[in-house]
Amino acid sequence: MTIRVLIADDQMMVREGFSVLLNAMPDIEVVGEAVNGREAIERVRDLAPDVVLMDIRMPELNGIEATREIIASEGEAKVLVLTTFDLDEYVYQALRAGASGFLLKDASARQLADGVRVVASGEALLAPTVTRRLITEFSKLAQAPRLSAAAQAQQYGELTERETEVLVLIAQGLSNAEIAARLVVAESTIKTHVSRVLVKLGLRDRTQAAVFAYEARLVTPG
Repeated sequence: MTIRVLIADDQMMVREGFSVLLNAMPDIEVVGEAVNGREAIERVRDLAPDVVLMDIRMPELNGIEATREIIASEGEAKVLVLTTFDLDEYVYQALRAGASGFLLKDASARQLADGVRVVASGEALLAPTVTRRLITEFSKLAQAPRLSAAAQAQQYGELTERETEVLVLIAQGLSNAEIAARLVVAESTIKTHVSRVLVKLGLRDRTQAAVFAYEARLVTPG
């Protein structure tokens, strides 16, 4: 199956460069481009891409707001945010808006293509240097008081003990295969648990699940 990609960036050289790199891949097709967040939303509606490569800083409507609207539309498109700086101040905001991951603009052709494939498959993608920024933000959350037992039960009480355990491991960055090995169960079983966690918590993907786990203080940085 070919992965359909939309590139949203206000710099023509970036759009053209990424288009050439991605169209060279046998399983990826760039179906459109957008020069700002507002156009990105319109193009997603018209073209129904699988993945949107989204720049954060664009005119008219920035990538964070565009991501929020795209995710709220309940379509199938997943957003992979492109950032020039590994400590971009908007990284955490974009994740909360529903982005499935981040990739630095200086990524290699292979990293770019692999990133698109990972996000299209429903996995999370966070460049290591970007992850450090997220840990800083999550550390701030960790300084807040833990939720009371009653509040915790209300927030994620529908999860079984095993599903909660899987959620914590997702937040720690483990893949399905790694979680299966840790819990000594089949990988297919973990996939089922992950799906149920997302449905019960009303989350879109593993990245949102990780954000939820940190914000609920199920996991603390460190």
